[in-house]
Order: sequence, then C-alpha cells, then structure tokens
Amino acid sequence: MPSDTLILILAQDRGPGLDALTRQRTKAAVPFGGKYRVIDFTLANCLHSGLRQVLVLTQYKSHSLQKHLRDGWSIFNPELGEFITPVPPQMRECQDWYLGPFDAIRQNRYLIERNRASQVLVLQGGAIYRMDYAELARAHRETGAAITVATRAVPEPGSGRQARAVLDAGERILELHAPEPADVDGEGSEQQETMGVYLFDKALLLDALARYERGISPDTDLALDVIAPLTASQPVHAYRFGQTRGRVTPDRYWCDLTSIDAYYQANMALLRAEPPLDLYQPDWTILTYQGQHPPARTVPGPHSGTEGVFVNSMLAAGTVISGGGVNHSILFPQVRVEDGAIVEASILFQGVKVGAGAHLRQCIVEKDVVVAPGDQIGFDARRDRERFAVSPEGIVVVSGEDGQTRGLA
Repeated sequence: MPSDTLILILAQDRGPGLDALTRQRTKAAVPFGGKYRVIDFTLANCLHSGLRQVLVLTQYKSHSLQKHLRDGWSIFNPELGEFITPVPPQMRECQDWYLGPFDAIRQNRYLIERNRASQVLVLQGGAIYRMDYAELARAHRETGAAITVATRAVPEPGSGRQARAVLDAGERILELHAPEPADVDGEGSEQQETMGVYLFDKALLLDALARYERGISPDTDLALDVIAPLTASQPVHAYRFGQTRGRVTPDRYWCDLTSIDAYYQANMALLRAEPPLDLYQPDWTILTYQGQHPPARTVPGPHSGTEGVFVNSMLAAGTVISGGGVNHSILFPQVRVEDGAIVEASILFQGVKVGAGAHLRQCIVEKDVVVAPGDQIGFDARRDRERFAVSPEGIVVVSGEDGQTRGLA
C-alpha cells in the first residue's frame, strides 16, 4: 500500500484570515506550538502512516516553506522511491500560476500520470490534526470506494466552513453541499463536514482533471465542484475521523486555522492541563527542523537580581528569561525576555527580544521583532490598533512594521 499511494499536499496559498501572519510566508509555513510549522502535522501523518511519496504544491512566498522542507524533512531515501518534493507552478501547459487548489492539482497531472501509484491522497497543508492515513486507505479498499472523503462531526449546528456530507447507513456519501446557517442533515442525525482529506482512485482523478481543463476558476472547489457531481455515479464513501481503528489516540482534534483568533486559541489550548491535541504521544511524534541552540534557561536580572520565572508556558531551545516573567505563553527558539519584562498569554516567534520593563498581554509577536524597553502592548486597544493588526477578539499581532526590527520568515 505505501508505494501504491501518491500524496499531494496543497500548500500554495497564504490562508484567508491569517494575513497578519502570512505577509512573509505561506500558511503551511506559519510557526505553531513553540517549535513546529503548520505543515509538520500533515507530513508527520504521512511519515507515520508509511506514505513516503509526497509532492508539496507551493506558490505564494514559498521560500520559508521550501527551506523548512529542506532542513527538516530531507529524511526520505530516493533509492527506495521515497521523496518529499516541493512543486511550484511548472507552466507546462500555459503561463498561468496556480489559480486555486484544484488547478494546482490539474497543472501537475503529468506527475500523477507518470507515477506508478494507483491511488492519490490529496491533503491540505494548513490544518492541525493527527490521522492514520493507512487506516483511511484500508477503509477505502474494504468499501470498494472510488473516492474516500475524511469527515468529522460538526461541533455545533451552523458552525464551520467546510462542505457538509449527507451519508446513508453504509457511510456512502449521498450529497455534498455548502454549509448553511441552519444546516441539518436529517432529523436527529449528526452533521458531518469534510476535512480536506480525499483519497482518489488515480484513473478517476485523471478523468476528472481532463474534464475540468476548460473553465477552471480560482473558486473551483474540490469537494463541491468536483466530487459532489460524482456521488450519483461513483461509490464515494466517508471515513469518519477519530475512529478507534488505527494507531493514533482518537483525540478527534482538527483545526483549520481560519483566522488569527483560531490560530491563537489553538496554540493556547496546548497549555491546558489536558490539551485537546496530544503532542506527547510517543508513537506519533511530530517531526520538524530545530536549530542547534543551547537549552532554554532562566537567570537573575543583571540589574535587579530578580529571578527569571515562567509559569505554565512552553519555552523552546535557546530562550533566556533574564529577570523577566513569562506566564501562560509560548516562546519559540532564541527568545530573550529582559529584566523586569512581563509576557502574559502571548506567542513569541523565534528571535524576539522583549526589552527591560516591557509588558505584553495577549500578543502574537513576529520573528525577530524587538519590543522596546518599557513598551506596553495589549492594554490600550485604541493605541494598539493604531500601531498593529488587532483581531476581533483583541489579539495583537506585532509585526515590526512600526519601525521595530524584524527578520525574514
């Protein structure tokens, strides 16, 4: 099965709703959880599922992502037919960039045709979740499906942006439709939504790509425009997320990071006593690239002598709290918190320096930003909006564009 499945990871877009974090990088390359990039979760799922023929379709500001793939994921052996290969637009048929997710697949039809795999697994590179794709592939074979669509229970009626699936008793998908405010899939039934995980028989996918050569648009949706019309003529089955079969603890956690607030809450959830996403499951580790930095540490402030402290926080390698205080926060590598500075309920990307006496609350601070000594961010909403991007729920994204220093993505 591993050599019989080709993976296509869609990582070409900046991610609507994350503009403040994707000015220098694509959504899949956004930092997450103190040391990871978002795409690491999808790639780790592939690795642990034994699927090692992976094409990552890239486009928007892809340097950060491609560097990460080079440094952190050059672990597969090409002599065994294994690979993780970034694929920007090749323009073999035209001079267009990828118009959208489906067009990105269509433009790389030749890579699908020449691969010996008989099935193609299409994944989103911008979601956080853990799934055993090998188990999904087994269900695909057992049901005799031509397409298998991973679905999950909708948390609340009317919530979510993903296509809704109407299932029969045998888990065959009868209909896929756009979500509606009062969406109900039948009286008393549980609503299911798609997750951006689609397993195709290759011949069927190639036929669909050929039929959409003309009239492709940026809004062509893989679920609603391509798969939905096939439900009447092809066996299209659902694979319910979080089943007991498979090798991943069924935490049923999935987050698509559709906004700054969703991104912030997903990170903060990792600090709960029992987080909804278990990063510590020993047989399903999330791999990533880590620089060779010294251990994180706390030291007394050079002037006050006050001990550096942190409470209920994540500190990555190379971070130093020098007489400052960190509470309920996530600090990426090489962060420095100076004497008397306080960081509360915040996310600090790599290389951030918080000057002496500064105070941050509910902030996301971009890579290499230097927060001036004594500055206060997250306390005066009007002042914050004049200087930075602020989310609807009041999360301040400090990008350094107000004159502070910052580096590349």
